Amino acid sequence: MTLYQIKPKFQALLRPTVERLAESGATANQVTLAAAAGSLVVGALAGGLAWLPGVFLLMPLWLFVRMALNAIDGMLAREHGQQSVLGAYLNELGDIVSDLALTIPFAWAMPSSGGEVMLFAILAVVAECAGLIGPLAGASRRYDGPLGKSDRALVLGALGLWVGCGLGLGPYGHWFWILLSLLSVVTIINRVRRGVREARESQARRPAF
Repeated sequence: MTLYQIKPKFQALLRPTVERLAESGATANQVTLAAAAGSLVVGALAGGLAWLPGVFLLMPLWLFVRMALNAIDGMLAREHGQQSVLGAYLNELGDIVSDLALTIPFAWAMPSSGGEVMLFAILAVVAECAGLIGPLAGASRRYDGPLGKSDRALVLGALGLWVGCGLGLGPYGHWFWILLSLLSVVTIINRVRRGVREARESQARRPAF
């Protein structure tokens, strides 16, 4: 299970907004760039003002907005004829940049767990790469969990709210990030394993000449 599975319902709620944006001339690429830029700004504020816990309250607010923007850019592209090769690059690279920008500030807020935070950030990138390799191997873009992009956003948003309220993880912070890293490893394994299986099944269905 992953939060990605509820995306269709979320998109249905956003469709009126998407229609208005399309009518106003907004493009999918503009929305994608806005999501990445916003993540960089929020990440820079959280990292630069890590000594001020309240700044992390921006995290849950922005992560919800970012999830909406991620859905909106895809809907503009698919439903309003804005799909492009550049858009595909911007979408995937923007997500990776945003993940890093919103994860790394926790290393400053929790210096005793800085190494574990950075490990999790790296594994998050590897997990997305494992999903992206699917089409290259003859499978679909893999979104398998248990810790996909939407799930990471939920976890980081909840953690930002926790830190922003002045609450710490105490001696458990170290283990919290280790758990997230282990879940990321499981996500990578699931994406590779299921991608390989899908590609093999696809090849088996091809007629022999």
